[in-house]
Amino acid sequence: MKTITQNIKTIIILFITLVTLSLSQHLKAELKPKERNILANEAKAIDLTKVMITDNSWNRLPDYKARQFWESLPVNIRQEYIKRAEGYLDYNWPVVKATDYLEFIRSGDRRQSVYSACSNALISLVMGELTEGRGRFLDQIINAVWYYSEQTWWGWSAHLGAQKAGSGLPDFNEPYVDLGVSEITSNLSMTYSLFKDEFDKVHPLISPRLKREIINKSLTPYFERNDWGYMGFSGGRPNNWNPWINYNMLASYLLIETDPVRRAAEVQKILNSIDKFLNGYSDDGGCDEGPSYWGAAGALLYESLEIMKNLTNGKFDVFDDPLIQNIGKYFYKVNIHAPYFINFADADATTGGSPSIVYRYGKAINDPSMWKFGAWLAKLGNWGESTMNGRIFDQIRNLGLINEINSSEATEALVADFWFPDTEVAGARDKEGSFSGFFFGAKGGFNAESHNHNDVGSCLMYFNGKPCLIDLGREEYVAKTFSSRRYEIWTMQSGYHNLPVINGTDQMQGENYKAKNSIFTTDSKTATFITEIAGAYPEEAHVKSWVRRYTLNRGKSFVIIDKYELKSVTGTGTSSNLITYCKVTQEKPGLLKFEGDGFTLNMSYNFRVVTPEIEFIEVTDRSLKRYWPDGVTRIRLKFINPGIKGGQTVIFTKAG
Repeated sequence: MKTITQNIKTIIILFITLVTLSLSQHLKAELKPKERNILANEAKAIDLTKVMITDNSWNRLPDYKARQFWESLPVNIRQEYIKRAEGYLDYNWPVVKATDYLEFIRSGDRRQSVYSACSNALISLVMGELTEGRGRFLDQIINAVWYYSEQTWWGWSAHLGAQKAGSGLPDFNEPYVDLGVSEITSNLSMTYSLFKDEFDKVHPLISPRLKREIINKSLTPYFERNDWGYMGFSGGRPNNWNPWINYNMLASYLLIETDPVRRAAEVQKILNSIDKFLNGYSDDGGCDEGPSYWGAAGALLYESLEIMKNLTNGKFDVFDDPLIQNIGKYFYKVNIHAPYFINFADADATTGGSPSIVYRYGKAINDPSMWKFGAWLAKLGNWGESTMNGRIFDQIRNLGLINEINSSEATEALVADFWFPDTEVAGARDKEGSFSGFFFGAKGGFNAESHNHNDVGSCLMYFNGKPCLIDLGREEYVAKTFSSRRYEIWTMQSGYHNLPVINGTDQMQGENYKAKNSIFTTDSKTATFITEIAGAYPEEAHVKSWVRRYTLNRGKSFVIIDKYELKSVTGTGTSSNLITYCKVTQEKPGLLKFEGDGFTLNMSYNFRVVTPEIEFIEVTDRSLKRYWPDGVTRIRLKFINPGIKGGQTVIFTKAG
């Protein structure tokens, strides 16, 4: 009887696996951009041009004259804003020299601090004046207006390659709207909206000059050009630049543009561009750039949708669309134990997200797990206890939400397991609602994702919410990061991920280097991710098949199994590599000890099949040191005598 029951169970599991595999392949085949056009269709359905608010009443934020709001802010926040602004009362607005731009092509240094310092000064002065309301910072705000008006370009030197003249110096005759330009445009547009009347009292030329510069340097070029890649009109799949820039531009057009016909056309163009971003998104809502980049992708998509809802008195509303809902839900599903999130590719290992956006997005899609998580993130980061960060528009809005968010029910989102079948990212933990014990995340995918690392089949594993097996993330961005030499950088290479090196060969970058047959199955006791990764390696690897399997035995162990078949053995060595933030010591043959932050795990392996080589790597890069300040360790489990066919297994269990 027991044998019959086991056979039935085996048949059921096989059936589920085959159905899941079929579904995965079906969805994967549909990953090409779809002409969903969610926003354009909504605009047409509600006859957007007729329902758009034509004045500035869409902007429900308190203005400079709303003294009751500003004076009712917590005393410490008001004092902090004022003190910060006072630090810029004698600020000497610097010249951005030609050599500052040229440094990018000379040394690869992006020199963004040259531009960000002035941006911080503008924002601080504006917020200080709004808070104090005495006119004390107005002259320096006017100096900021004049400074930016006199400046050739508002963007970042690393992005000049998009102009016909190429990198080096900005071409005055071809104004290009990049991320930096859009950010400055947003802040200057809010400055104009808030202080136009005050500027006019000082001199009648200030406001017209500022408006003209915003229009000439940003609004008109954006409206007249369709060939900038991030817009999506030239094909391809736009990345986070699309919602990031479009959010800034949407708010700016609405604050500056007074011609109703042109205003409507500008809004429609932005909707069409965001549609290109959404058309390239997978149905599962997974962000292949990771949760930290979601803050500039899904999060800013939400901000634009919220503006559109306000602009039409609620008539433009796509928050019930399945894709829009899935894009929001992605963020909390990939939470390990905040601030740690799954961080494949260039994503950061930790992020605080934007509590306000997570909260409001959750409310908009009626997802309690999401809005409660936003409130929880607010408490985690002491959000609302001091001044805000970011754009002027965002800071003002968030100040008005402090009481609501901080008094809301707060719960960390800790889902038992999740599977994004299109982006091929999966994860599971020991127990729903708890960060105790094991958590693992794994991916299939391909090696041409946005901000790609060669990491097909890699994983990460945390214990009690703290890192054990890790994804390094990325070093500080330099010119090399986004050049043809990107994969010379060690953190981009598969050999520095939790992956095998096959016949001395790492994975290769490109859309043709990908996983196959990725499946994820779960029940109350186990969660298993399986993927075939041989296709991610070039011919030099001489690999016919390499199946990587991750299994979480809930509450007991985490297991990694490799099963391979090679075309030949070259003698250059094959190993299964692990990257960890733990201290690793060999207790005896077949047993390694991993000592992490408040936990100790044992890793057993077959010492007759593989032998470990433990290599400590000091971390010196400024970006990586934020997460891994004590350095990392690479374990190379070297196959002793690899044959044409073989495999190996490692098992992690709690020590003691």
